[in-house]
Amino acid sequence: MASSDMLFNADNGYLEGLVRGFRGGILNQSDYLNLTQCETLEDLKLHLQSTDYGNFLQNEAGPLTVAIVDDKLREKLVTEFKYFRNHSLPPLSQFFDFITYGYMIDNIILLITGTLHNRSISELLPKCHPLGEFEELGSLGIAQTAKDLYNAVLVDTPLAMFFSEAVSEQDLDELHIEIIRNTLYKAYLEEFFAFCERIGGSTAEMMCPILEFEADRRAFNITINSFGTELGKDDRAKLFPRCGRLYPDGLARLAKADDYEQVRQVAECYAEYAKLFEGAGTGPGEKTLEDKFFEYEVKLNTLAFMNQFHFGVFYAYVKLKEQECRNIVWIAECIAQQNRSKIDNYVPIF
Repeated sequence: MASSDMLFNADNGYLEGLVRGFRGGILNQSDYLNLTQCETLEDLKLHLQSTDYGNFLQNEAGPLTVAIVDDKLREKLVTEFKYFRNHSLPPLSQFFDFITYGYMIDNIILLITGTLHNRSISELLPKCHPLGEFEELGSLGIAQTAKDLYNAVLVDTPLAMFFSEAVSEQDLDELHIEIIRNTLYKAYLEEFFAFCERIGGSTAEMMCPILEFEADRRAFNITINSFGTELGKDDRAKLFPRCGRLYPDGLARLAKADDYEQVRQVAECYAEYAKLFEGAGTGPGEKTLEDKFFEYEVKLNTLAFMNQFHFGVFYAYVKLKEQECRNIVWIAECIAQQNRSKIDNYVPIF
């Protein structure tokens, strides 16, 4: 065993062993087959009790709803994540911080959007994702306007390093909210990628391909969603994260694309992305491009567990559990709405 591996185990071996054990509790195809055969949400609850979820719904006295299932699934994941984070040492603790920054961005954008619609911060805070909560989030409640919130974010939050360089106070209007979100994600992904490169070793080997895909997925989605909007090609190009496989040639071609067909032609130059665009559609029996992106993301995250002595397993576990939560909620929605024709449209993991 290399000395670096022994040093890794000294600080991080317990947590890595724990997350690999948790990975063994992720639902398999047999579990999903049983879930899709449930007739009611109570049946679904009973089956989940036989898995690693155990009695996580036992304290719900009233009628079970999809919203309750969703909340409890998220609560369980957040509890596990906080345990990992609270028992970690640098640089793993910094790695966990980076995982939370994406959720923080979504929370801040939610608060800014809400204040633009004259909704109070106190009303919006319960809707924030718990993985994106931070110590100063509660103090943002004193902000009465979007500009007050902007100034508070610059001073009091971990996102200040992304906000100060990427967003100006003049950008705070309805038209620019999604531009702000994508600009922040661009800065975040590029910094996360650079951080993983600095760590090096197996962490960089496992994490860089995952973050490259996330950057490229955002570039594809930004391009497709910009068609028919006021977003110009030059402004679109500024939103592309420059840490993916598409950089620089693919991004240059995406910046000039005028329609979906031209985006697909760019994807054809990259074997893994060509497969995702092939056959993607919205017709009966077809998988959407978003679903194919999710499937490829699952594949990359499962590969992270094929190597040892790296931080990528923690990121991969969080993302796989999020996909599992989406799968369970989808099945629960189909059961609640008695729409069994689409109940199998989930993304399998193992």
